[in-house]
Amino acid sequence: MSGLKILICGGGCAGPALAYWLAQSGHRVVVVERFKTLRATGAQLDVSSQGLETIERMGLLDNIRSKRVNELGTSFVDSHGNVKATFMANKSGKGTQSVTCEYEIMRGDLVQILYDTTKDSVEYVFGKTVESFEQNEERVVVYFSDNSSDTFDIVVGADGQGSRIRGMILPAGSPNPYRELGVYVAYWVIPRTEEDGNLCTFYTSSGGRMIMRRSHSPTETQVYLTLRDDSKELQNMPRASVEKQKEFWTERFRDAGWETARFLQGLKTAENFYCQHVVQVRTDTWYKGRVVLVGDAAYCPSPFSGMGTTGSFVGAYVLAGEINRSPSDLNSAFANYNKTLRPFVNEIQKVSQFFVRFGLPETQFGASFNLFLAQMVSVFRIPDFIAKYTTEENSGWKLPDY
Repeated sequence: MSGLKILICGGGCAGPALAYWLAQSGHRVVVVERFKTLRATGAQLDVSSQGLETIERMGLLDNIRSKRVNELGTSFVDSHGNVKATFMANKSGKGTQSVTCEYEIMRGDLVQILYDTTKDSVEYVFGKTVESFEQNEERVVVYFSDNSSDTFDIVVGADGQGSRIRGMILPAGSPNPYRELGVYVAYWVIPRTEEDGNLCTFYTSSGGRMIMRRSHSPTETQVYLTLRDDSKELQNMPRASVEKQKEFWTERFRDAGWETARFLQGLKTAENFYCQHVVQVRTDTWYKGRVVLVGDAAYCPSPFSGMGTTGSFVGAYVLAGEINRSPSDLNSAFANYNKTLRPFVNEIQKVSQFFVRFGLPETQFGASFNLFLAQMVSVFRIPDFIAKYTTEENSGWKLPDY
């Protein structure tokens, strides 16, 4: 097979994972990343089911295992911090996962592993973006932000849910690719205390508010605030200045209860603050000519699915496999990529709007009822029963062999 020259836009998880498979097959791969250095930061992720199988085929399972976060399970507390329900992680290697997955890892560690694995066979270019491109049946001419240009056989958009590459290939008049869930999430890190422990802890307040606390190191604790609000005026809030965003979250959560005062105090000086509008990306257009999308750029399932990282690894594996099967017929390669992966994507995007609203209730009664339900599920050990009598291997969609 003659090697292709392939440009991947995005140096997060999907892009380098795709670069791994393509470089292994003899293609010349260039990854451009808009940040000036490797962005080895970010929140805690998990990899499960088919994503874990993909990582095992990459030979990276031991690397992932060595960087796992020591999270023992998940607890649910009331406004005074009293634990009402606890679910321990299923680390047996068998059966379905609990709220805490067997393979929890910080995004920065995962990105670093992918970079270290591919840096000798893949060219990485930082601080650069694709401004535009022109394509015909034989090549794609790409124009970059530094006024340079280059020619490639394939261009891949792995640039996240806000993908600029996706915007360049969607047909005029296409439906909005975002499925709005009416939810916003903020994340930052604060100093860890002895009370934080190794359990991921959830607290639900009224007003569509939820707080999650989890610790990934002896010195740091992660804080996640989740807010359900359908107001249209809030949709541009994540684009406001960091100061304005911090003011917004402080005002909305000031009276939420539990350890909110401590978390908001830490927010004042947090340098790794991040805020996003929770959406799904749903589009019928995953490719156009020689330009194709992968990961969140094509099919972001939202954090509520718990399958975003897994979807990126699986999508990269399938796309590379189909390119390698038909390197001289990219239209067939991309069509088969769409045909093969679409059922898996449809499955991981099954996020019910009803359950989102149910999990983030408006009233204090709703918050108390949800805590009571968690308590009953814990008392009757329902997750243990499910894990014992089900297997992830029987989850329907099977990872192809290439």
